Amino acid sequence: MKNTLLSLSGVIVIALIIATVIYERSSNEVTYPHLVQLNNVLDKQKSQNEPERPQSEQLHPINMNDTISYTLQNNELNITYNKGKDWIKAPITKDQLFAGEYNGDKQELIENSYILTEDRAAFLYLNEERILLTYSLDQGNTWEEAVVTEPFPSMRFRKVDFLTDHFGYAIITGDRTMSQESSHVFLTQDGGLSWNETNTSGVTRLISDGGFLDESTGFLSFGTINPEKPDLYVTQDAGSTWSEATIILPENYNEIFVSAEIPEKEGNHLAILVNQGPNGDYEGGKVKGKFISKDNGTTWEFLKEVQPNETE
Repeated sequence: MKNTLLSLSGVIVIALIIATVIYERSSNEVTYPHLVQLNNVLDKQKSQNEPERPQSEQLHPINMNDTISYTLQNNELNITYNKGKDWIKAPITKDQLFAGEYNGDKQELIENSYILTEDRAAFLYLNEERILLTYSLDQGNTWEEAVVTEPFPSMRFRKVDFLTDHFGYAIITGDRTMSQESSHVFLTQDGGLSWNETNTSGVTRLISDGGFLDESTGFLSFGTINPEKPDLYVTQDAGSTWSEATIILPENYNEIFVSAEIPEKEGNHLAILVNQGPNGDYEGGKVKGKFISKDNGTTWEFLKEVQPNETE
């Protein structure tokens, strides 16, 4: 009898344990539709309140026809050497590239403020009152940053170019007041690592263009606001001295050809185009005068008119 009672007690205990387990499982599986609905609403509101992460645009070269190009999409400067198949991000912010006096839409880099060739990528810009040149000689794998000058509070005109692997120039202007500004020319003999300023021309008119033909011969062209005649200065000693060039205009072209561009070497002489400035209306305003110099840019004589579509 005693054994029977013990067996019965064991069965009852086992039955209670099994019943407890089944009850716990069923309790966990109970759903409350109103709570599920509330959670779904809260999750939806949370997702709506979370700001959407901006998606990067697919990069496209600024000029689809150029093998070597750049883009300013996503507020970054990226360069390509294979029509956009691969991209390299340059270590410069978009705002730095346009710092200073600039009136464009920031969709394209400022003309002449950069170099982008197979052998050199270089960008001239203002950052915290320093004029910097950031450049790469290995297609963006490594970058160098050189200080061209400091301090320099503001920059308007900017131009950089290299004539050889070692010799280059940078022309910048700043501190503009109405139609006056200071102009500065810097030269490098070590590929852009260090820069030295030349003597100034002494002219405070606004620069329209400038450049060097070789390590000694350079030009500065002044006059952007209603010029009445070409105002060209030349150096033949790498900027130690600057002098005003003489451009001999035929009388019938007075106040027509008023703004000198940068000369080029042509055979045994130099050639220059002089355009009509921003307000020219002679023959539609696009015709230019061509002048030549046989004394390395000191004096210039008129040769002919050049039509807009004429190949030089």
